[in-house]
Amino acid sequence: MIYLTVKSNSNAVLGTYHFEDIKLITIGRAPGNDIVLNDGSVSGQHAKIEAVDNGYLLSDLQSKNGVFVNKKFINSHWLKNGDVITIGANLIDFSCKGEEADGNIDQTMVLDMDSYKEMRAENFLRVALGEGLQDIKGELLFLGERKDTMELVKKVTTIGKDPASDIVVSGLLIAKTAATISKQVDGHYLSYVGGFTKPKVNDIVVKDSILLKDSMIIKLGDLTMCYKDKKKG
Repeated sequence: MIYLTVKSNSNAVLGTYHFEDIKLITIGRAPGNDIVLNDGSVSGQHAKIEAVDNGYLLSDLQSKNGVFVNKKFINSHWLKNGDVITIGANLIDFSCKGEEADGNIDQTMVLDMDSYKEMRAENFLRVALGEGLQDIKGELLFLGERKDTMELVKKVTTIGKDPASDIVVSGLLIAKTAATISKQVDGHYLSYVGGFTKPKVNDIVVKDSILLKDSMIIKLGDLTMCYKDKKKG
């Protein structure tokens, strides 16, 4: 069972939620989400938490203003007990039953508005608001039996065995969301998300994230792709 406590920037509790045997939790401003945040800076469908491979994966749903965990901008993040999710002006405390939370979690959760604005200035305005992203252009050339191309137009492209993934990869040891390719202000980053099988770039295993360069070869399961930097023409 997981518990989510939503607080305002002034540490006032706005809502408490607990979920048991969940598959998916949606968070956003629109009615119908599992957690509805009445905040103009929150997108209608802002983020989701999925139960994946005995863990909980938080993902940004291409929101306008992004998602932060423990003050760091994320696209996807494996949640652990005591993590603090920031969406708009809302702080969401994540905890799991049976796990000991960090004793300093209350201190971590109390962010003043100046700190929040500083965090936005450093990451939020550059990435989440898309500053400079229009200049980042790339595509994937699929090699092997599949011979087509895919332009990387989305802020985050998901790769995994989930049929809802942008790029579907088959394989017993491939996670539902195994990796992502995210558009950042300095280029496209390939990030490992989860699962036993990790992606490789030029035959080097990616354990975290790597900035993709023109003509790099990406391998995951039975899939092989070549990244092309379109800025190079």
